[in-house]
Order: sequence, then structure tokens, then C-alpha cells
Amino acid sequence: MKAIKTDELLFCITKKTMQNEALEKIGRYLTEEELYIAEKGLEWGLMTDIDTVYNTILFDMIKQN
Repeated sequence: MKAIKTDELLFCITKKTMQNEALEKIGRYLTEEELYIAEKGLEWGLMTDIDTVYNTILFDMIKQN
């Protein structure tokens, strides 16, 4: 069995990604203060119910095998 690199990212949202989203949706780039607010919002939103996300992924994966 091949060794798994456990420190590799599976998902990433960069400041560049956030800035591109802001430009597309509100027509401008965010300030540093707004990026901080966005970071906190992303953290809250993604961590609010992460157990449901993990369970859905894992159970769907099991069903497919």
C-alpha cells in the first residue's frame, strides 16, 4: 500500500479566491479588514456543522463501494 501524505490540503480557500469572488459579486476587492471578517465567516460557516459534512462524505463513499 502506498504511503499517504497526511499533511496535504484537501480543500483550500485563498485570499486570491476570496478576492475573485468579491470582485465578481460586489464589483471590488476587499480591504484587509474585510478579508479578516471573511476569514472568520468562512471559519464559522465551514466548522458549524462539519460532522454532518464528514458523515455524508463517508457514508456516501461506503455506499458506492
